[in-house]
Amino acid sequence: MLDPLTRRLAARLKELRTEKGWSLDQLAEASGVSRATLSRLEKAEVSPTTEVLGKLCVAYSMSLTRLLAAIEEQFTAHIPAKAQSLFEDKGKGFARRAISPPAASLKGEVLECDLAPGSFISYEAPPVSGQEHHLVLLDGELDLRIGETDYHLSAGDCLRYQLYEPSEFRSDPEKGARYLLVLI
Repeated sequence: MLDPLTRRLAARLKELRTEKGWSLDQLAEASGVSRATLSRLEKAEVSPTTEVLGKLCVAYSMSLTRLLAAIEEQFTAHIPAKAQSLFEDKGKGFARRAISPPAASLKGEVLECDLAPGSFISYEAPPVSGQEHHLVLLDGELDLRIGETDYHLSAGDCLRYQLYEPSEFRSDPEKGARYLLVLI
């Protein structure tokens, strides 16, 4: 049995597709995710991976945290640590906690991301083209590729960019990587 968050996410994914007036086939073409997978996601038969959610966010022109915020509770000023939503893709060794999730009346959001040692994630396209990113590496080491440009970050380093191209994140094989990501 899948958790309530997965069921709410499934309902929201179906709602987004319906709002666009798309069939499953049209969404499959727009996102690069198979029709069968989309159907299973919308029925809450499976939990989506980070990469699948990334592809769907590109198709819908929204960030992953904005998608996840849409299935969370109403906006609140104080968000205790234990109340912050956590998305995990254990197969990829990736966890993403929404420290300050998106809200309609706020422009920014703050995420804490953890990549297990030797983990790799990639996004074929930005969910929101041109979105401003401020990445601060808290612990470990992280190699990034933004478009065709490579970066190596050590603890304390900051990388600022507007994302228009594919991106890749690879954590140190021994240390992993923990970072804050501010999206504006």
